[in-house]
Amino acid sequence: MKFNPANEIQDLQYFGEFGGVNPSISDSSTYTFLTAKSMSDTFEGTAEGCYLYSRHTSPSNLHLAEALAAMEGTEAANVSASGMGAITPVILQLCGAGDHVVSSRTIYGGTYAFLKNFAPRLNINTSFVDITNLASVEANINENTKIIFCETVSNPLLEVADIEGLVKLAKKYNLKLIVDNTFSPLSVSPVKLGADVVIHSLTKFINGSSDTVGGVICGTTEFIDSLKSVIDGASMLLGPTMDSLRSASVLKNLRTLHLRIKQHSYNATYLAHKFEADGLKTVYPGLASHPSHQLYKTMINDEFGFGGMFTIDVGSIAKANALMELMQHKNLGYLAVSLGFYKTLFSAPGTSTSSEIPEEEQAQMGLSDGIIRFSIGLDNDIERTYKMMKACMKELNIL
Repeated sequence: MKFNPANEIQDLQYFGEFGGVNPSISDSSTYTFLTAKSMSDTFEGTAEGCYLYSRHTSPSNLHLAEALAAMEGTEAANVSASGMGAITPVILQLCGAGDHVVSSRTIYGGTYAFLKNFAPRLNINTSFVDITNLASVEANINENTKIIFCETVSNPLLEVADIEGLVKLAKKYNLKLIVDNTFSPLSVSPVKLGADVVIHSLTKFINGSSDTVGGVICGTTEFIDSLKSVIDGASMLLGPTMDSLRSASVLKNLRTLHLRIKQHSYNATYLAHKFEADGLKTVYPGLASHPSHQLYKTMINDEFGFGGMFTIDVGSIAKANALMELMQHKNLGYLAVSLGFYKTLFSAPGTSTSSEIPEEEQAQMGLSDGIIRFSIGLDNDIERTYKMMKACMKELNIL
């Protein structure tokens, strides 16, 4: 039977302590033991079902981690207090002084800043490449390379990584392929394509209500256990722990993710086709004009579509800012960073979420100052939304 990530989530069953349809929330930082031996066994990781301290794990965090591992088709997962709290421990667990990373050049600004500016302090260096060019990726692999890092769909330029092609390179050179799947939950299952570790910012589509910051690492039991080791685990020792109350909140929202992703994708597909037909430079993996459209079609779980993110280029930062301000005034969305909210969010990434990338490097990768990144919301009448957005563009002589 074909892997269906939504079914994997749905098939999990949890009950609360008193028979509640939601699991009980473990609102404790530390846990008691009936015997001293149970405590020492838990420290050594040999006590099944015992909890020690919530920085290590908690029942609420384990419920959410189990659901997310099921969604990605991995053996295990570990949740964290933010997306960066997932990304940085993975890199630091797999890389040490003198090691090297090959990374996509178009990635979330925070990830870029960590690899470019912070990791070199630890003598971990990175080559940033066009991830869509497998020859370039291979040419930048050297004897010190430990991981290839990419986003399934890149932030903000929406380049698509050829995960199966990258898997072949990773296996050829004995590397780990780390995939940030934040833009494409349910739509793409990177581990089923051969990736080693999958990361999400739970803050975005998975939670969906812009009220929680969180992250998750999905991988093998061996790798997740290594991250949580009290001796040398990066997640344990760096301490990016998710609060149990937040874990419970994300788990509730996760149950509607399949409905939300379908609507996000439907609305984004509708608008992207309309804006491209209007003559706007529009980038969306669901458009035939996207360089990786055919590749992406082979990667996605069809029913969840091409995702809720697209960009348009209106020519200048002045026009971009004017359009975003007008659309917000007309209540068509919010001028805000992040994504995956019920309301459309838009920003000019060159001066916001990708501002950590120097301007000359933005120019090299094709990130112009007129680009607006859209996270399309759950609008019920997307035709009405389109007409109102188009009216804003006409008012500003963009169309």
